[in-house]
Amino acid sequence: MKHHKNHIERDNALVQPLNRRRALLTLGAAGAAGIALTPGIASAANKVKTTARIVIAGAGAAGLAAASRLSEALDGAKITLIDARKEHFYQPGFTLVGSGIKPAGYVVSTTAEYVPAGVELVQERVAEFDPEGKKVVTESGQAHAYDFLVVATGMKLEYGLIEGMEEDLIGKNGIGSIYHSPAKAEATWQAMSAFADKGGRGVFLRPGTEMKCAGAPLKYTFITDDYLSRRGQRSKAEVVYNSNNKALFSVPIVSEKVRMLFQERGIQVNYERVLKAIDPGKRIATFNTPAGTEEQGFDFIHVIPPMRAPEPIRNSPLPWQTGAWAAEGWLEVDKGTLRHVRYRNVFGVGDIAGVPKGKTAASVKWQVPVAVDHIVAEIAGKTSDALYTGYTSCPLITRLGRAMLVEFDYQNNLVPSFPGVIAPLEELWISWVMKTMALKPTYISMLRGRA
Repeated sequence: MKHHKNHIERDNALVQPLNRRRALLTLGAAGAAGIALTPGIASAANKVKTTARIVIAGAGAAGLAAASRLSEALDGAKITLIDARKEHFYQPGFTLVGSGIKPAGYVVSTTAEYVPAGVELVQERVAEFDPEGKKVVTESGQAHAYDFLVVATGMKLEYGLIEGMEEDLIGKNGIGSIYHSPAKAEATWQAMSAFADKGGRGVFLRPGTEMKCAGAPLKYTFITDDYLSRRGQRSKAEVVYNSNNKALFSVPIVSEKVRMLFQERGIQVNYERVLKAIDPGKRIATFNTPAGTEEQGFDFIHVIPPMRAPEPIRNSPLPWQTGAWAAEGWLEVDKGTLRHVRYRNVFGVGDIAGVPKGKTAASVKWQVPVAVDHIVAEIAGKTSDALYTGYTSCPLITRLGRAMLVEFDYQNNLVPSFPGVIAPLEELWISWVMKTMALKPTYISMLRGRA
């Protein structure tokens, strides 16, 4: 049975009346997944006059959103955005590309189109952070002095920390990984689709490090299971999920819900398994376990690499010096204000921030206004009481056409954006629509500082 590239099977479960779709999209565009309401910042009509020099390291979602909000709040500031990347990736869409739901081009745009007027874009990588000297140095050797620094470098995918794993293997030998890039997400879709056509043993996992979008490993397991069922191959397949610890999700009530769904769908779960090595020729994955190593054969494996801070951050004074986040190099910031604990003129937003929750695009939407509010208040000679409470959102796809809109905070409290309308632990079509259609326009608005 042939399946067209980048497109899912068109079945009746995914076809809904147009008027209903439009109504739900209106709701979603108003603020899908917690993106509707955000802490206030200085009004554009009352800009703060300043000659402050602000450097933003990193032009991903967090860096661009910070640049937009700072340029709207300040009059006269010298804002410099530093990042070598010319392409901008809508990373929440990588799962959709890897599932054949969207084409690779759906997640690709350019960094330059989101840079606000008056903000200087330096298309280089930061090679050195010098918080004592209040400057960053790019790879060309150019130093950029600052009064305030916003670190939004994101994280680094460390495929090389898995023995035998290379980025070029993605899409070959039954190996997939949606995280790498749009092209590799598309290659993962091809590998997964071939697996769904014939069955076999599918192995899924998450790394032993902190990671972005911790729900993605679960989503991709659910989606693969659903494709196997739709193509009549589920009885010929074994689906195995390897958790890195003793839970399936950091929020206990969500972890239990996922456990129940996995059990209902015959998905085997192994706890305390961390991928150590892979043999692509023999199709064997080796995991570290409390009892030693364990080999698992696979016909398809979804590899999610270890993740840590980029090397210039790890080699600087900015990471946590002790504790759980020191080894991976996450920025030592206060979890509420996102201000650096030791350098008061430095803030960390997005994936790089060393906080208990928040490595999602929806978290960026709540983090950036807080950091910006503190910077603007200090420039104006005031104080800010804005706090980030750990808001994190995960539209957790559980099958094609259904998803759970899971939203939570530092305390593992569920914080639904639409109480009484969308139940957070129910598999709903409206949550699917938000993930696949409504979130991207809201994300773009976030980059421009408008949402």
